[in-house]
Amino acid sequence: MRGSEFSDMRAFVAIVEEGNFSRAAARLRISPSTLSQTIRQFEERIGAQLLIRTTRSMSVTEAGQRLFDRFRPALSEMEAALGEVRKLQGAVSGTVRMVLPRLALASLIEPHMGAFAQAFPDIHLELGINDAVIDIVGDGFDIGITLGELLEKDMIAVKMGPDLRQLAVASPDYLARCGTPQSPADLLTHNCINWRKPGSNKIYNWEFFDDGRWFNVAVNGTLTVSHRDTALQAAAQGAGIAFAYWSSQWMQPLIDAGKLVPLLEDYSPDFPGWYLYYARQHQTPAAVRAVIDFFRAANK
Repeated sequence: MRGSEFSDMRAFVAIVEEGNFSRAAARLRISPSTLSQTIRQFEERIGAQLLIRTTRSMSVTEAGQRLFDRFRPALSEMEAALGEVRKLQGAVSGTVRMVLPRLALASLIEPHMGAFAQAFPDIHLELGINDAVIDIVGDGFDIGITLGELLEKDMIAVKMGPDLRQLAVASPDYLARCGTPQSPADLLTHNCINWRKPGSNKIYNWEFFDDGRWFNVAVNGTLTVSHRDTALQAAAQGAGIAFAYWSSQWMQPLIDAGKLVPLLEDYSPDFPGWYLYYARQHQTPAAVRAVIDFFRAANK
């Protein structure tokens, strides 16, 4: 097989696996138009139509499916062999795309980015910051980080860092003016800073625990934000009561400085926190495995 044919086959396999030219092009780091031309020329050379393309959809022909079924295992073996050679040479390389919420980035990834860069200088790590729940495969990511309760069942998941805790907090000035709530029900008479998850129209109901069960409180207020660090800053300025994850990056400094006071702590126990997750596949790329293993060890 000539080098150009191997590249063409890799491109074809990427398209079938991704089910979309744009995602396959992003994975191969080429433009969709270049990928389309590559496949068209490949079809002309082998004398068979492999894909049926319209402006809205794409499907695989019978010939294309047979080629994919025969070649995909061979490609996996070739890539695995190349990965083993790179390991022997001590150089793991490639692009790894990770998507995660802002707080997970700040607590799990940012403190270790320098060490990672020194350990793996040939890995291009691309970090996408997104507080919404997304389809990592469909959106072209290799790895995601999310809360354990949001994990999809068909993903491989690895616990990252300690358990989490959410707390209601307010400034001393606000509490002096409006009083201190003694139970979650008291929040209904306070000005609370609501949070709406990016990409969602639904306001988040605050979650508390009492008498062996979790329950929700739908609070009201004059401010709604899409990032909880913004809610904490607003609360520190006396705008109302915020509800956010306890974090050494955002909440603790404001509490230590006397700008925020924790509230209703007896109703806010710990719960399982962040998980790194990725799709099941026949062969995890060496660069993806290196990223997983590094940040898992760094956050034990």
